[in-house]
Amino acid sequence: MTEQRVSRSGKPAVVAHRGASSEAPEHTLAAYELALQQGADGLECDVRLTADHHLVCIHDRTIDRTSDGSGVVSEMTLDQLREHDFGSWKGGKPASVLTLDELLTLTLDWRRPVRLFIETKHPVRFGSLVEVKLLETLQRFSVASPPSADHSRAVVISFSSSGVWRIRRHAPLLPTILLGDTARVLGGSAATAVGATGIGPSVETLRLHPDLVDRAAAAGRVTYCWTVDEEPDVRMCAEQGVRWIATNRPKQVREWLVTV
Repeated sequence: MTEQRVSRSGKPAVVAHRGASSEAPEHTLAAYELALQQGADGLECDVRLTADHHLVCIHDRTIDRTSDGSGVVSEMTLDQLREHDFGSWKGGKPASVLTLDELLTLTLDWRRPVRLFIETKHPVRFGSLVEVKLLETLQRFSVASPPSADHSRAVVISFSSSGVWRIRRHAPLLPTILLGDTARVLGGSAATAVGATGIGPSVETLRLHPDLVDRAAAAGRVTYCWTVDEEPDVRMCAEQGVRWIATNRPKQVREWLVTV
């Protein structure tokens, strides 16, 4: 199922990786609001389940790196997570843990269409319950059943082929991207087997195997490349026909794309 480009010039669209995370604490409302103000075409987040089954936007298994506390996300309730500051560690203002509900609200209420790329983490304590709760949330926000992949406001991405398959099985029109850091995975039959509408190579993998983009396009899939923070890599992605560039520096990448 092929998606149309949404960037204004036909160049790669810019996805803010964990928000404008080079300038603001990742996965905070401030980081995402800044990315939107800078003109990002999409936002990316990681989601994990709390002990009481709320989806929160945290990359790591623990909160040690990105908060003033410590502990395993899956062993803490949402209220316990809210006791900690997730903003000051990077010089930002104090910030509460961000829930997926809050990020979806920000994304859908923004003054222009923006896509939210939601990464499910695996392996995790709750296994497939992550995708179950994610689909319930997307259904509650009326974005789980878009009229087509082209018009979807949400995209589910994962390194887990099983995770992608679970989404495709229960929400067939929702775009999905199988992430990977080896050409063997992304260039093989895995994306076909799970019905992914796109592949997500790391920028390091794409440097070594630029043919992945054409091979994906021939199979009707788009390419989402992460994490692209340097100008030569931005130009490479544009030249190869990458659809989505995930970056910690959305403002800078948008400026570089002007001259591509």
